Amino acid sequence: MTRDLRLGLLLDHAAPDPATFVRLARHVEGLGYHSVWTYEAYGSDSVVPLTWIAAHTERIKLGTGIMQIPARTPAMTAMTAMTLDTFSDGRAILGLGLSGPQVAEGWHGQPYSAPLARTREYVAAVRQVMARETPLQLDGEVYQIPYRGPGSTGLGKPLRSILPARSVPIYLAALGPRNVSLATDIADGWLPLFFSPTRWSSAFGEILADVDLATFDVAAVVKVVLDDDVARARDTIRPWVALYVGGMGARGRNFYHDLAARFGFAADADAIQDLYLDGRRAEAIAAVPDALIDEIALVGPRSRIAERIHAWRESPVTTLIASTSDEAALAVLAESLG
Repeated sequence: MTRDLRLGLLLDHAAPDPATFVRLARHVEGLGYHSVWTYEAYGSDSVVPLTWIAAHTERIKLGTGIMQIPARTPAMTAMTAMTLDTFSDGRAILGLGLSGPQVAEGWHGQPYSAPLARTREYVAAVRQVMARETPLQLDGEVYQIPYRGPGSTGLGKPLRSILPARSVPIYLAALGPRNVSLATDIADGWLPLFFSPTRWSSAFGEILADVDLATFDVAAVVKVVLDDDVARARDTIRPWVALYVGGMGARGRNFYHDLAARFGFAADADAIQDLYLDGRRAEAIAAVPDALIDEIALVGPRSRIAERIHAWRESPVTTLIASTSDEAALAVLAESLG
């Protein structure tokens, strides 16, 4: 399955520094990276930083990884994507995701219901706006456009974007099998977090079996830590894994916990979650096994990263999105795939 592997850079939304973002984007553009990505939770949005980067770069693709579906109407998302694509001369990639119940309901005040129907209808509406073949109309389970529900004036009418049509690729962030299957059906790419290049088939094998990877982009995010001390590098990743597996959702509703279990770390995932939700976070962090870190991250000295990146080339991943601000680490990845 060895193939060319494109590289991307994921910027840290928790520290949105304009000068750093531009410096890193220019650095990876010079290294031949395919794309730079931003994401959002409940702080910085994903579009403004990309607009700033677009003004300071020339070729690199600009991906939202992700824009939150509960935060915007489908029409607003389409408008934003088309505008970014216009101002960047066709470099936009629209990455979308539902986030989770905590953010959807606790931050955006939107219900986290009918996730599959919501995503399918949302993407359909966004594509309809961008294509401009017909005015926007949708009579769905979740979205009714024009709106005719309670409180409606009855004056809404189907509208067509006044911008020229834009063909912006749509990627979906998904972890659960049904959501990943939906991504392969309706999107141009999939944005997995916590991907294992050696154990992916236990979680996604049947879903990806018939996917044409020449036309569908599996753009996986991987944490990268360049350090001659492997143990110290792993310790850098360990709190992040504990947060996601242990605390990113309630018991029974944590997609990252479930994915770690499907990769073969069920007992570890249960232990991490129990400790984290009981407030014993230091113990939860210590409970993250080295083997899980090595599955989903690239850590250690230059030679080790260069060796282990080949597993990603053997996997279905077609774009490897590095989560790091270390310019040396970014260069190592480019050299390893050169």
